[in-house]
Amino acid sequence: MRRLNPLILLAALVVAMVLWRQHTPSPAGPANHAATTSISDGTAAALPAFLPPEAHATLDLIASGGPFPHSQDGVVFGNYEHLLPEQPRGYYHEYTVETPGASTRGTRRIITGGTPPETYYYTDDHYHSFRSFKIGR
Repeated sequence: MRRLNPLILLAALVVAMVLWRQHTPSPAGPANHAATTSISDGTAAALPAFLPPEAHATLDLIASGGPFPHSQDGVVFGNYEHLLPEQPRGYYHEYTVETPGASTRGTRRIITGGTPPETYYYTDDHYHSFRSFKIGR
């Protein structure tokens, strides 16, 4: 039997905590349905609803500088499809968004632009399309 990677267990725990927090009513009234993730400085960031829960864990890892579960995470994204705005090589970096039940990295990625990241894109179809998003504070 294959042993689970401790980083996968940690990511699953983070996702479970985020989901639990989303379903816990706030003392001020009904539950807030805006997705949030914590950033390395401890602040909460609002995220768009189209991001899957696993993206929150990926964004937390990006903000803290890793460690990342896949050796390909953080590598330069070439933008060979030319679907993102043209930038000099090295501007974009890619990160895996885990897909539950997948035996591979799957097709979901977050692409960041800039160092530190100033722009964010999400793809769930392995670079065929992208959705831009911001991390609001």
